[in-house]
Amino acid sequence: MFVTWDGERQRARPLAATVDREEGVLYFLTDINGHKDEQIARFPTVTVAFADHGHSRYVTLTGKATMSNDRARIKQLWSPFAKAWWDGPEDPAIRVIQVVPDDAELWDSPGRIVTTISMLAAAVTGRAPKFGENAKVIM
Repeated sequence: MFVTWDGERQRARPLAATVDREEGVLYFLTDINGHKDEQIARFPTVTVAFADHGHSRYVTLTGKATMSNDRARIKQLWSPFAKAWWDGPEDPAIRVIQVVPDDAELWDSPGRIVTTISMLAAAVTGRAPKFGENAKVIM
């Protein structure tokens, strides 16, 4: 999920991320008509959330976003999945969002059954439940 702030409330929407490990950034293709450009221009700090429900792993990244009309980057990021929204990388409505992460938080949970058992055991014993690993990273 890609989360922006519009000045009154958070706005979340699913966007497909492309991670560039060498540059240390995330890229997203988006449409100019979605108001994200206005939100990012006014409030560039965004949150990006990823979930691997099958393995109970979750990551959030917070960082600064910029939006551009970099046609070379749009062509580089183009994939068959983008065809569902646009005719081709030349579509004038496509924009690219770049997010440079400032920090991240990770959770690695043992799964729903183990978490439920841990909560029940905590209720009986009075000890805090163990929900898995959590780490914060400043980038």
